[in-house]
Amino acid sequence: MTDTPHDPDAPFEIFVATAPGLESTLRAEMRDAGFPKTLQQPGGVAFSGHWPDVWRANLMLRGANRVLVRIGSFRAMHLAQLDKRARRFPWADHLRPDVPLRVDVTSRRSRVYHQRAAAERIENALRDTLGARINPEAAVRLMVRIDDDLCTFSIDTSGAPLHKRGHKEAVGKAPLRETLAALFLRQCGYDGSAPLLDPMCGSGTFLLEAADMAAGLAPGRARGFAFEHLVSFDPAAWSTMRAAVEPDTPALPMIFGHDRDAGAVAMTRANADRAGFSSRITVSERAIGALVPPDVAGPGLVIVNPPYGARIGEPGPLRALHATLGARLRAGFAGWRVGLVTPDPQLAHATGLPFLPPGPPVPHGGIKVKLYRTDPLPG
Repeated sequence: MTDTPHDPDAPFEIFVATAPGLESTLRAEMRDAGFPKTLQQPGGVAFSGHWPDVWRANLMLRGANRVLVRIGSFRAMHLAQLDKRARRFPWADHLRPDVPLRVDVTSRRSRVYHQRAAAERIENALRDTLGARINPEAAVRLMVRIDDDLCTFSIDTSGAPLHKRGHKEAVGKAPLRETLAALFLRQCGYDGSAPLLDPMCGSGTFLLEAADMAAGLAPGRARGFAFEHLVSFDPAAWSTMRAAVEPDTPALPMIFGHDRDAGAVAMTRANADRAGFSSRITVSERAIGALVPPDVAGPGLVIVNPPYGARIGEPGPLRALHATLGARLRAGFAGWRVGLVTPDPQLAHATGLPFLPPGPPVPHGGIKVKLYRTDPLPG
C-alpha cells in the first residue's frame, strides 16, 4: 500500500510473532486453530485476513507473543519525503484521534537512518492530520520499520505481551513465559487427555497452561487487547466471538505439581485459584528425592523447567539435582514421557534419560534454552 485509497473489505497482512526457534510449532498451532495459508517467517508466522482474524488470533493462540497488522508502506529517501508522505497516509482508517498512541521506529540499510528524527516526523504528522495524542506509555503502538528505504507501518494489536494471560500474579525465580510453556507442551504432544506432572513447578506456569489446554479455554479470556481501541473494533462482534469459544462443560484435567519450596507451592495455589483451577490442579510440597508417580490410571507427561547454573545456583549441585531427577523417573515412571527445559546439555545428560535430539535453541530471559524430550520410558 502507498497512497492508494484504503479498501476496508480487502484482506491485509497479519504477522503473529513468537520466540525465534518456535515458528514451526506456532504455525502448527495456527493450522489446528483454523488459520489457513500461513507463511513461516523468522520470528513468527504471517497470513492474510481481516479484523475478526486478528481478534481471534489474540484470543486463541497460546504460542503467540504479539499479533501485528501491517497497514501500509511507502518509500522515503530522506526526512522531508518521510514527513510529506506520512501526512498523506490514511491514519484515520485505523487509528482514533481520542486514543493515545506511541511510535516505535527501527531503521536499517536506509538513507533515513536517524530513528528518533524519523519518529518525530511521524508523530508530528499524526498530531497534525489525525489530532492524535502521543504518549510513550500508550497501550496502542504504531511500529515503523524502515528497511532499504521502504517505510512499513504496523499496529501492535495485542498491547501487553500475550504471555500475560491475566491470572498469574505470583512468580518465583526465573519464571518461564506462558507462551513458551504452551509451545513446549505442544512439542511434547500434550493434548490434555493424559495426566501431567511438573515436579519443580515454581509458580505453576506449566500446570496452568496444561489445565487451560485440557479444559479447552481461550488463553486470552481474562485480559484486554489494544485492538479494542482501534477504528475497526466492533464490540458486539467481539462479545459474540468470546462467547462462542467458551466450552460448555470444560474437561477435568489430571494436573499435578510439586516443589520443595513452600513459598512456590503457595504461589502456584494462588495462581491456580485466580485462574479458576483450584479444584483441577493438585500441588504439594515435595523434594525431587521423594518423587513418585501420582495415583492415576495410566502414564502421562512429566515436564520440568529445573534451575540453570546460568541463573540460579551452581553447576555442581545442579548436576546432582538432575541426576536425582533422572534416577527417580527411570525407577518409577515406566511408560511416562519426559520433557526437560535447559540451556546446558550436560545437565540434560546428567539425568541419564534417553532423550531424543533436542529442539532448536529458544531465547528465554537472556539465555537460550532447549527442550529435551523422551519417548515413553522403558519399564
